[in-house]
This record gives sequence, structure tokens and C-alpha cells, in this order.
Amino acid sequence: MKKVIFSALLALFIIVSLLSCKQKEKPRSDIQRIRVAHNQNYYPYDFINEDGESDGFEVAVLREVDTLIPDYEFEFIGTSDDDLLIGVESGKYAAGVKGAWLTEERKSKFIIPETHLAASVIGLAYRTADADKITDFESFARFSGKLVPIPPLSAQWPIVEDFNKNHPDTPIALIPSDVYIITDAYTWVVEGRYDGFFDIQLSFNTTVLDENGAWHSYADRLSYAPYRAIPIFPLINKNYPELADKYEEAMRVLIDNGTLSALAVKYFGEDIFQYL
Repeated sequence: MKKVIFSALLALFIIVSLLSCKQKEKPRSDIQRIRVAHNQNYYPYDFINEDGESDGFEVAVLREVDTLIPDYEFEFIGTSDDDLLIGVESGKYAAGVKGAWLTEERKSKFIIPETHLAASVIGLAYRTADADKITDFESFARFSGKLVPIPPLSAQWPIVEDFNKNHPDTPIALIPSDVYIITDAYTWVVEGRYDGFFDIQLSFNTTVLDENGAWHSYADRLSYAPYRAIPIFPLINKNYPELADKYEEAMRVLIDNGTLSALAVKYFGEDIFQYL
């Protein structure tokens, strides 16, 4: 009799355990899936790695954000810049990351959180032959201030405007460009058409200094002087204000506990936030 009772209890325990496991494995119906688009080839900010997975500093930070928001599950989709911008604005994606600086146009189209996601170091590419005269933005302005044209809607434009307001006696020539990417910028500087190019440090390192860079032939003829860091933000669809709020809460945690700086060292080799 005791054996029968013990067997029955054991069977009941097994059934309850199995049901409990199934209940735990059952996906939560209240989790909101968030589609996050990212650039596919902006290393090390956003890219697809050798295993075909979404990777990069911005993606890594948002993965950490995701762990701090139990009600959300982020799905990362690598895509083109155009699809990302159009997709986030239309609602195809809830958010997108592409090393995006803050501009008035983006502020009108997207929710831009207050807390930056990353930073981009920007500075001056100039001829090495002028290195005895040019060491920073101020000395460049005194030298000539002849800068490669800049798109008026870009984040660089207000930075130069601000510099000129603070240096009225030696302003930098601010010439508007009708294109965002000037492929001949380095050549124009080397040939003397302009004396400086307001460039992203990462771009200069990968295209000029890297031996596999497209403009590596100019490596001994061009030098670079960092100026400042520009904050980078995620772009969030206007129908997702709660996502923006939860992002802010999570980012404060990641900044305070050192995760943001640790990831910067992992992907950039240094804490880029020191330049902000």
C-alpha cells in the first residue's frame, strides 16, 4: 500500500514539474518586440560581423539597454542608410542607429532622446607640409581658414558657425556644399585647392592611415588634429515615446555603472566619451 501511495505521489510530482517547466518556457504575451534598424558597414559603430550577426558599439549598447527593459525584446535588422531613415520615419522600424548626429531636420522627423548613445570625434585633416603652422582649429583659422565646403544641414556646419562667433577676427571660411559626401576632399587638400577638411577621425583613420584604405597613398601627405567629439543619438519613431523614456532610464544606469565606457574601450580602443 505504501508503495502504491509513494508511486502515485511521485507520478503527481513529475506531472506538476513538467507542467511548471512548460509554463516557464511559454513565451510572455506582454513582451513588446522592437524592430531596431542599423547600418551594415559603419565599423565599429554598426556592422554585420563574420558570423552574419548584428554587431558594433551602438548595437552592443542597445543590447544592454534591452536587458534593462524586461517588457521589450529588441530585434536588430541590418540595412541601408536610406531604408533606415525612411523606415524609422514611416514606422517600419521603431528605432534606428547609424552614427547619427543631431540636426534640425532629424529633430523634426524623429524622437531624439536627451542622452547620447555614442560619440564621434571630429577634427581637421590638413597637409603634413603645413604641420609647422597648423596644429589645431585656431592655428588653421589664422593660417587661411580655407575649409572644404560643408553641407548646411550637417552637424559640422553649426560647429564651424559657433567657432566663428567666438573667433570673429580669424573666422573659418564657411562654404555651403550641395552634397553630403565629397569624395575628392582629401585630393583637394593635397593639391592645395583647400587647406583643410573637417573630417571624422574614424573616417580619416580607416581611409587614409589604414594600409587598405582608399586614400592610403596620401598617408604621408596628410595629418589630422582632433577638435571635439559630437554626440550620437538613436532615431526613434514618433509613435514610440515610451521607448524613448525607457531608453533614458536604462542609459543612466549604463553610464553610472561604467558599461558605456567599457564598451567604448572594447570597440574603439579608448573611452571616446572623454572628448565630449
